[in-house]
Amino acid sequence: MLLTQQDIYHFREGTYVRAYQKLGAHAVRAADGTVGGTRFAVWAPNAAEVAVIGDFNGWDRRTSPLAPRGDSSGIWEGLVQGVGPGALYKYHIASRHGGHRVDKSDPYAFRTEVPPRTASIVWDLSFEWHDEEWMRHRAGANALGAPWSIYEVHLGSWRRVPEEGNRYLGYRELAPQLADYASELGFTHVELLPVMEHPFYGSWGYQVTGYFAPSARYGTPQDFMYFVEHLHRRGIGVILDWVPSHFPTDEHGLAHFDGTHLYEHADPRQGFHPEWNSSIFNYGRAEVRNFLASNALFWLDTYHVDALRVDAVASMLYLDYGRRAGEWIPNRFGGHENLEAVEFIKQLNLAAYRDHPDTQTIAEESTAWPMVSRPTYLGGLGFGLKWNMGWMHDTLEYFQQNPVHRKYHHSRLTFSLWYAFTENFVLPLSHDEVVHGKGALLGKMPGDEWQQFASLRLLLGYMWTHPGKKLLFMGGEFGQRREWQHEESLEWHVLEYPLHAGVQRWVRDLNRLYRSTPALHQLEFSEGGFQWIDCDDADVSVISFLRRGVAGELALVACNFTPVPREAYRIGVPRGGRWRERLNSDAADYGGSGQGNLGALEAALRAAHGHDHSLDLRLPPLAVVVLTPD
Repeated sequence: MLLTQQDIYHFREGTYVRAYQKLGAHAVRAADGTVGGTRFAVWAPNAAEVAVIGDFNGWDRRTSPLAPRGDSSGIWEGLVQGVGPGALYKYHIASRHGGHRVDKSDPYAFRTEVPPRTASIVWDLSFEWHDEEWMRHRAGANALGAPWSIYEVHLGSWRRVPEEGNRYLGYRELAPQLADYASELGFTHVELLPVMEHPFYGSWGYQVTGYFAPSARYGTPQDFMYFVEHLHRRGIGVILDWVPSHFPTDEHGLAHFDGTHLYEHADPRQGFHPEWNSSIFNYGRAEVRNFLASNALFWLDTYHVDALRVDAVASMLYLDYGRRAGEWIPNRFGGHENLEAVEFIKQLNLAAYRDHPDTQTIAEESTAWPMVSRPTYLGGLGFGLKWNMGWMHDTLEYFQQNPVHRKYHHSRLTFSLWYAFTENFVLPLSHDEVVHGKGALLGKMPGDEWQQFASLRLLLGYMWTHPGKKLLFMGGEFGQRREWQHEESLEWHVLEYPLHAGVQRWVRDLNRLYRSTPALHQLEFSEGGFQWIDCDDADVSVISFLRRGVAGELALVACNFTPVPREAYRIGVPRGGRWRERLNSDAADYGGSGQGNLGALEAALRAAHGHDHSLDLRLPPLAVVVLTPD
């Protein structure tokens, strides 16, 4: 457990990507397995004194001092006898600058107290995993050509127990309930809003202080391991939101750690985020890059996580993000790109795919930065996937139009296909779209109740058949009426009503079709997987297209974005014979009017849209139909 000179060399170089194995608190065991004490190591180069304080020494800074290494690494370390797992502790740091003294939580702590308490806890991460089957085959489940249908979840508000003071569920309670639900609805992955420890519950986890500790609100580290394992054993991947872009200024956290701006830039034009009132990591410091890279790999190494969704990548890439002229410092070439952050991102992705090639990294990146999800050897940032924020904004803006006016906004539907294959896109309808007064997805839909539900089913059907992986925030799958409230459970009671239950059945059947139909998922990132039939029929607000699989499999999709049924709507198809209607969002089982094509149609030898054969479809109102050839 001792830091070697080789470790220190990589620590200074910025390539020590398993720093969590030596820094922090590690119990020392004798040959017979008994704990003989705990070795502590913390990076505080500008400290004059560092001591471990805790419940084992009365929080007395004079009792358990640490010593600086003699190699100018800035690391303080020492063995404290008689301390083992379960002990509460902090570091008392006296700075060399201005007599500043502060008690800090351990940046590398594996467990913390339940907020609002802030002590770190010495902890052993031993766990007997039983997800061998998933781990053996997860390369296929996480492959870019596999179906990805992601259910985005905030653990504290997915489901609560009103009979017990509205308490949220723990990791071990959530595991079977969430696994059952996601499995029943056919989701392939669950994505969790950040579980890393955060002092303010209302930040939803995006203001992290305990980067290596799953939130104690829901249980122990082993409880979270059980959660991941349980989902894996049910065939469901686990994605974690990860926040390397900024951190809060709470006194016990990373900010001003040793009396200086250690993890963050000193100049607020580089080190302070004006929109989020938080500190920005200094990616130019090797030790900071070690911390972040080690943290990313820690969740992949230790918790068997299948993917990391990296939050707010745009704020990392641009020095002027959220700033006005004069509020930022250009890079050495005079540009606004954060060159140190770009290099960090590339190196992080290289390390992640080197050590865990069966996982993915996903960028939440909202700009036109090129090649975000392309390999670094081609000049890309090296992510596996990228959220398609443009698709989300254009699509929701289109759907919020009154159907009579949609023909004037038709290009918002078709524009996404101009760039759909420039990145490996995820189509997100995330938590960000149903908070801060934006209302629920259902509430964005115009018209009466029937039209709102029909439009919601149409939105989801269009999303599931459009190229790109799928992500839906909890509650959207059954048409929750109220926008998301993080202090309350989802509105599960609305499933008593047929229209809400119909949306849920629709999502279930969309997932089943998506997963079982190669044409809908195998070539989502290739132009060869998509072909327009007609993208120009704006006057009646109808689009139609083909999806293709690797072996030539076909799926025909037609969407009618008005409440006017279209009788005998001719669509050209590439082959004759029988075409079976696989899904129809207007089916009565989903709450629709029951209009459709009686299960199947024969393609006539009649040219249309550049094809020799065509179908005369009945397009139901505000509906999507999917057909495949027999």
